[in-house]
Amino acid sequence: MPENLPPYLTTRELADLIRVKERKVYDLVATGDVPHSRATGKLLFPRDAVLAWIDQAGEAMAAKARPMVALGSHDPLLEWALRMSDCGLASLFDGSGDGLERYARGEGVLSGLHIPDSSGPGWNVGSIEHTYRFKPVVLIEWAKRQRGLIVPAGNPGKIRSLKDLAGKRLVQRQEAAGSHVLLQKLFAEAGGTLKDSIVSGPQARDEREAAMAVFGGEADAAFGLETAARQSRLDFVPLRQERFDLLVSRKDFFDAPVQKLISFARSKAFADKAQDLGGYDVSELGTVHFNGA
Repeated sequence: MPENLPPYLTTRELADLIRVKERKVYDLVATGDVPHSRATGKLLFPRDAVLAWIDQAGEAMAAKARPMVALGSHDPLLEWALRMSDCGLASLFDGSGDGLERYARGEGVLSGLHIPDSSGPGWNVGSIEHTYRFKPVVLIEWAKRQRGLIVPAGNPGKIRSLKDLAGKRLVQRQEAAGSHVLLQKLFAEAGGTLKDSIVSGPQARDEREAAMAVFGGEADAAFGLETAARQSRLDFVPLRQERFDLLVSRKDFFDAPVQKLISFARSKAFADKAQDLGGYDVSELGTVHFNGA
């Protein structure tokens, strides 16, 4: 079993694992096909890299084109750009966690994420590095976004922080949503028990639904984006800037649909739209935050 293998395999152990003669292993080393290193002249094969290499070989043999779909978390600017860029990508936005699961099953060419790392101030890398560290994928920045509390116009409930949510109806998001993960982290930072004093409001599947629940009086507040508050003419209390990234394979990144989207995202029309929507910083769009092997 893979978990019983040592961290570094010998030539014989690798040959046994992939069921070939040792001579074939030396051939793979000579052509650079298999991950390896040398220590005092001895060949060693990192277990995790080798297992990922085996997985990639299997994927290549059974390769099939991914459907032209953008997965993951809902982002109003991305949704608009998909349509206006004429890139040909459809969308299925149902949360960062859902996007990761669907992307792993090959159900789309990219997935939008905004998941806070469990430790430190980073975003998204902690959620993908174990699965994708030896796979040909990249995590590129789409935008930084202002997230906070969406409240009714005029803020009649005088909600200015998480502590002011006590006894208030808060819009609920699916557990796999990045906004839910971040909110739980903020609750923990604020004292941990605060969330127990909040009344559960209606559930929303995306940013627009969350804002509309407040607009319609079904909830007193939603943990959402500044742009969603603006679009619904609601007040907004900023709490945290988050980073929204796109997970995409290197192959798909250089194919026409994604390149068309990225090219459009560098246009003046895109920059103007980001400014009009509000709460966006697209100055570092395209920055690579993770690059698998």
